[in-house]
Amino acid sequence: MRLLARNPWMRVALMLFAVGWGANQFAPLLLVYEAHQHLTEQVTSAMFAAYVIGLMPALLLSARLAGHFGHRAIIRPVMLLAMVSSGVLLLGHWSEAALFVGRVLYGVATGAAMAPGTTWVKELSADSAPGTGARRAAMSLSAGFMGGPLVSGLVAQWLPAPEILAYAVHIVLMAGVTVLAWTTPQTGSTTDAGDHREHPTRVRHTALSRAFWAGIAPAAPWVFTCASISLVVLPNVVRGSVSSWEVAFSGIMAGLTLGTGVLIQQPARGFEARRPGITTLAGMGCAIAGSLLALLVAQVSGWALVPVAGIVLGAGYGLVLVGGLTAVERLAPPHQLAMTNAVFYCLTYVGFFMPTVIATLVKHFPTTEVLGLVVVLAVLTTAWVALRGRRDALSEAGAASTTAP
Repeated sequence: MRLLARNPWMRVALMLFAVGWGANQFAPLLLVYEAHQHLTEQVTSAMFAAYVIGLMPALLLSARLAGHFGHRAIIRPVMLLAMVSSGVLLLGHWSEAALFVGRVLYGVATGAAMAPGTTWVKELSADSAPGTGARRAAMSLSAGFMGGPLVSGLVAQWLPAPEILAYAVHIVLMAGVTVLAWTTPQTGSTTDAGDHREHPTRVRHTALSRAFWAGIAPAAPWVFTCASISLVVLPNVVRGSVSSWEVAFSGIMAGLTLGTGVLIQQPARGFEARRPGITTLAGMGCAIAGSLLALLVAQVSGWALVPVAGIVLGAGYGLVLVGGLTAVERLAPPHQLAMTNAVFYCLTYVGFFMPTVIATLVKHFPTTEVLGLVVVLAVLTTAWVALRGRRDALSEAGAASTTAP
């Protein structure tokens, strides 16, 4: 407790970890709902994606609301909402509708926690080296994203009442963190009026610019397309060959995929600093390779290649995320950075709908053909990213030559 009192950023970091935990705890339970409640893969995939419906508006609004009312005023109800959302998901044992409602509510909680929580950790880490606060926040949230599905998968596989106990674990965790984080000291200004004073001239927002939509946006959905293929699609493809431990296998795959994405982010920042644009291109290369491995898994119907695919797709998730955030930071002026980052994150979460699209298409076409289409989309996106990067490099070289003495 003394450590938390001396380092208040830890309390907010624990909050981000606990909220992140709940965000993905649902993924391994999809197989449980399909088996116990006889829901189709299409329905459970739609439940998985329903999270985004709540997340997107909350993500866009929370930063501005935190600027008006302060981080603590936003985070306190978010922590309560996270517990309520898990409670609603727990009721999904008896009601299919509760699963949809719970996922949307948890999307709101996650979206509302991300921007104010990250900024709060940064401000509470002001006495540390530059960039320390951002890394602390990102690692805390990512560790929760990874730990939640791993633990819920193991709990759901080998302990009784999986649709109840998995969420009960999170509610207990969130309750403890809420007590610890409730009195964290407020930081920063509680008004965003300064932006209007400092930038009185109305200019086109970076998030509406052609440079953003042509150069950064096309690859953004592949962040969570990579992750969701590994978390949701592949466990369903091979469930027959892991029937005795399919839920645990799904949780392990989630931990492996998201863990790879977390571990690769730090070296990726170094690569991107030395050669801007290379990280997104490398991430899209991993998206192609991971999609090809998923196609091969569907052809052989065995699970041995699935962990390899999970690692490659996890690398794609981490690399495209870092590449996109770094590109946004280069493109957007400081007073537009928060909102541009929020728009970028919204585009990344479009990838959560990929399992629903795949589950719908496989009702009419063979799985291999559908996954082949995913490979084609990855190749086309990579080609666009490569061509756009070359065009930008030539433009910068031309600009440099015209300004040279």
